Amino acid sequence: MTQRARFQQVEPVRLYQRIVEQVESAIASGSLRPGERLPSERELVTQFGASRSTVREALRVLESNGIVRSRPGDPHGPEILPFSPHGLAKQMTRLTRVDQLSIADLVSFRMILDGSANMLAARLRSGPELAAIEETIVVMEQAIDVGFEEFSEADVAFHDAVAQASRNAMVQVCNSVVRGVVLSLISDKVTRARNSKALMRESLRHHQEVLEAIRAGDGPAAARISRQNLYDYYAGYVPARDRDALLALLDADPS
Repeated sequence: MTQRARFQQVEPVRLYQRIVEQVESAIASGSLRPGERLPSERELVTQFGASRSTVREALRVLESNGIVRSRPGDPHGPEILPFSPHGLAKQMTRLTRVDQLSIADLVSFRMILDGSANMLAARLRSGPELAAIEETIVVMEQAIDVGFEEFSEADVAFHDAVAQASRNAMVQVCNSVVRGVVLSLISDKVTRARNSKALMRESLRHHQEVLEAIRAGDGPAAARISRQNLYDYYAGYVPARDRDALLALLDADPS
């Protein structure tokens, strides 16, 4: 007997969502570029054939998502904004809150991103880019006696400098977003740790190891050390049952 296809019930789509989709599609295709303006609200009502309230709701969603900006009293239409990683970070954070992304997903993805960024940086970095990475290590060392917040800022600067040296814009954006979301999930545990200075010294040593590999131009070593260091630092925050993906990135046996 032939098995019949099974379909799911369709969900009604609100009219404002169709407007949002059209604007997003125009931006994705390049028809609308950052800095350009949408038509006025009145003109949008005419073009979309929708009510003023529907157009306003669509504009509210677009503004909430960081796609457009409206200024009170501005006679022109809303301005198309350049891409910002803030919106991506907000969406990823929301996914973690509803358990669609686990801490294991985020940590393993960060291991992939960091490893790639360090490999590229080791092979492509210029003299000034290497100097910028080295400077962040100096600041990290000095920050240990100041506090965790200052140390974290220097840590962020290190990874930003490495990502910059990778010469890949997507690596820079994604690495920053994923790192921020992971840290937001565990920052309270780290700051409450009694041995926070010991953790900072261990982290500094890990960063110094990566720096040495980048300085030597050894991409595979820089990637391997980075993944291992991230595993050592974050594995304790990941449930043991969820560590297989992390171990796989170390070429380790999950058993």
